[in-house]
Amino acid sequence: MPHHHDHPAAQTAQQDPIFDGVDPALFQTQSGRDLVRRHFLRYSMAGAGAAAFAVMGATAANAADTPTAPPTGGTDPGAGGGGGTTETLDEFVGLTTDGTVVTDLYSIHSTGVSTAPVVAAAAAFLSSLTDAQRTATVFEIDPTDYTTDQFRLWSNIHSYTRQGVEVSTLTAAQLLAGRELLAAGLSARGLTLSENIRRVNGIAGVQLNQTDQFYEGRYNFTIMGTPSETDPWGWQFEGHHQVINYFVLGDQVVMTPTFWGSEPTTIANETYGTITLFDEEIEAALAAVNSLTTAQQATAVISATKTGDDNVAEAFKDNVEVPYVGILLSDLTTAQQDLMLELIWLFVYTQKGDHAEIRFDEIKQYLTQTYFAWKGPTDVDAVFWFRFQSPVFYLEFDCETPGPVGQGYGDAQVPSRKHIHSIMRTPNGNDYGKALLALHLATAAHHN
Repeated sequence: MPHHHDHPAAQTAQQDPIFDGVDPALFQTQSGRDLVRRHFLRYSMAGAGAAAFAVMGATAANAADTPTAPPTGGTDPGAGGGGGTTETLDEFVGLTTDGTVVTDLYSIHSTGVSTAPVVAAAAAFLSSLTDAQRTATVFEIDPTDYTTDQFRLWSNIHSYTRQGVEVSTLTAAQLLAGRELLAAGLSARGLTLSENIRRVNGIAGVQLNQTDQFYEGRYNFTIMGTPSETDPWGWQFEGHHQVINYFVLGDQVVMTPTFWGSEPTTIANETYGTITLFDEEIEAALAAVNSLTTAQQATAVISATKTGDDNVAEAFKDNVEVPYVGILLSDLTTAQQDLMLELIWLFVYTQKGDHAEIRFDEIKQYLTQTYFAWKGPTDVDAVFWFRFQSPVFYLEFDCETPGPVGQGYGDAQVPSRKHIHSIMRTPNGNDYGKALLALHLATAAHHN
């Protein structure tokens, strides 16, 4: 978790090869460097370059788990909606506690952090596409018919019919341009997570003999609007267990809703070795909840048992109403708050460093209105769900029951750490940057 103070070791740490490719801003804090070092020690970056990104075919299986039955297909339990192609959109309101949007939370302002790199990367990616690919990839940033809003038409479900251009259809040059777009918006941590989720999807497809359903390249790019350093635009990258919505207005960025998940969470093959996902997040979550006193846990833990899937704000739940539950972070000690913030930071820092810092500062401004809730036990092997919620931040993390992949492996129909879903949102109307877009359009209309 970043604490905004300089450290004399910053320059020497920045020369450490373990930090290659990491956002320079993070080196300004010792805790930031420690966090990145911890991450890189646990998740090898070997093979995470452009060449590895281009490996989109089937790979040889070499894992301890072997499938006992074919996947059932269909929808993915716990996906929060979006299981097929028949969903319809209600007019956008945003996630709220009771259907009423809290106003005056968001404003158009300069952050001082340039978005020129992501603008250039998006323009380069579009230039790499053929005319037909570009036509299929570009959508309006503000469609007159809200039911055709591509930003909102996303799903984690593997069988969902997606728009845009699929990774598996891209040439090597186009793949490199696509990876550069992801790298411009994500931190090194976020890019590694993105790639590893896709790799898990591909390895599982081979092991289950379902490479037509689960493969590394079954992820789509779309662009909303025209990449610009002044006008609103954005991009989306979505597929099974990974959805990134990235809105840009000037030098402001909104990277929600963002969905990260995996099934399984540990897998291996000859190409990538063993990939393990979300163990750092699980460790941090248990440290946070177990820092609470018995009395505090009585408020924070809303159920000591967990029997099913508990996320409520996933695909096609843009307008979900979620009342506050749990314990206020302002009722915790400073040490307890730090553990909670370190957990939040693990998710926020999937975004590029400087913009992640800006987002993190925004979250901390509402610390006295941020609730933490937990379901399930809290022991070292606990299977659980947790949520953070404030007027400007929403994060859910859930240990899920088996989806089609887990069913293919013959997993018992109970929640486990083998299947993880997480979702981040910006409540009260600013998912997809909608609040900023509305302010921009109102200002533009006024000047016109």
